[in-house]
Amino acid sequence: MATTRIEAGFYFLYFSFFPTLLSASGSYPQAQNVTWKSTNFKTVLVWEPKPSVDYSYTVELSPVGGNAQRIAYCIRSSQTMCDLSTAMTDPKACYVADVLSQPPQGATSDLSEFPHKTSPKFCPYHDTELDRPKFTLEVSKGIATLNVTDSPTAIVSGQHLQTLRDVFSEHLHYRVTYWKNKSTGKKTSDYNTSMINVTGLDQGESYCFQVQAYIPSRTYGKQLGDLSHAQCSRDENETILEVYSPAVIISAIILILLLTGIIITVTVVCCKKKAAKAEKKGVV
Repeated sequence: MATTRIEAGFYFLYFSFFPTLLSASGSYPQAQNVTWKSTNFKTVLVWEPKPSVDYSYTVELSPVGGNAQRIAYCIRSSQTMCDLSTAMTDPKACYVADVLSQPPQGATSDLSEFPHKTSPKFCPYHDTELDRPKFTLEVSKGIATLNVTDSPTAIVSGQHLQTLRDVFSEHLHYRVTYWKNKSTGKKTSDYNTSMINVTGLDQGESYCFQVQAYIPSRTYGKQLGDLSHAQCSRDENETILEVYSPAVIISAIILILLLTGIIITVTVVCCKKKAAKAEKKGVV
């Protein structure tokens, strides 16, 4: 009988107070799936879920082994992302970030510590992805000249954005993938400059080129950036049928015939009018 009363008391306390505790802890759910998204040192921390009106998020960033700092524009925010590009003042350092779940702006809480989720370690110099570069192409006498533009980064020096070349210096290479147009066989070559000469091409043939940033000093899997859009040179031996589609050629022929017909018609009409005027003058 005593045991029954104890059990009843236990269940009463459990079901009376557990929902309250659950509600209190559930007011600030921990952030999930905290990850980094970074391209050319434009680095954003993202996470889930979208907060309700009952709580918000605050982001703290710290270099590994250093002190944490709260990011002013990511304090008690309803967003699920925080741009940390400018906060990472040393691109060669490694960082971790904490996402804290806190009351919304203007609200208070009795909690001394808030639920938080720590991000994976992120090292911008080694981890940021490299965007596809842009380049110009000129081909002459079997030599292709590619002038690659070093992409700008989100790193500011003075009043200017630094380029990938400014950041990586001699460690920045470019990998060129090229192939004869309408062929499947491809070749690759690596260069440590932005002005690239690809030699040994067959003169008169059309070649296609793609470029991507290449950092050999990085770990495998993070060395290569995105491939650029392909650019192809003109085939000097191409016939008009190879350069233009049959539809374009037929349209051009029809247009020429129409223009010729219009010119002939206008000329004939003008000649007839002049002849008619001449006859009237002769009659008079």
